[in-house]
Amino acid sequence: MLRIRDLHASIDGKEILTGLDLDLPAGEVHAVMGPNGAGKSTLSNVLAGRDGYEVRGTATLDGTDLLALEAEDRATAGLFLAFQYPMELPGVGNAYFLRTSLNAIRRAHGLDEVSATDFLSVAREHLTALDMDPAFLSRSVNEGFSGGEKKRNEILQMSMLQPRLAILDETDSGLDIDALRIVARGIERLRGPDRSMLVITHYPRLLELVRPDRIHVLDGGRIVRSGGPELANELEADGYVGVTDRIPA
Repeated sequence: MLRIRDLHASIDGKEILTGLDLDLPAGEVHAVMGPNGAGKSTLSNVLAGRDGYEVRGTATLDGTDLLALEAEDRATAGLFLAFQYPMELPGVGNAYFLRTSLNAIRRAHGLDEVSATDFLSVAREHLTALDMDPAFLSRSVNEGFSGGEKKRNEILQMSMLQPRLAILDETDSGLDIDALRIVARGIERLRGPDRSMLVITHYPRLLELVRPDRIHVLDGGRIVRSGGPELANELEADGYVGVTDRIPA
């Protein structure tokens, strides 16, 4: 599904990604871990199409060249990004935001738009499945939300938009254990053969709740180690230096 080859990214003259290769097959959940400054958030930003980066290399989603698309076209192609620090949008209602986003994707695929009545019915089903208060729909996007509410709201967005590829950039950051469990349940609920997820995290705790098919260690702007779920335990025990120091030259 996602195929990245020799990806380089620079900002303000500083190279952050230095030749990253990554394959994420359909239906799998992969985790990316690494020390601060390794390039994890840069990877998510570059894939989502954030401005300001000078990029070379290739990144394709279902064979489509992501790097050739504008950010909104990447979204309609099936890419979703959950932010490490979700933005507040004062005055923009959650229901309006979600319905507008959903209908933009449907129009891009030649489908009829969802009416306001039908949308509310579907949205309530997703809220119930995610154990979320229906009052979320009447609030402005993330305005006045706690950290946990913001992250749960992004899981709701992902649930409603049904992306092909979901990138979760440190969704667990700042969450207490109860909020983490709720977010993890939402992620697990959205697993499926037609969807892949790239979970960027610092903390093995999340990976005890969301069991990845594969873990990648990103350091110095490239993937330096990959392994199964047991790699998280190795990182917890030895740290990044202990793991990367054992990589053959």
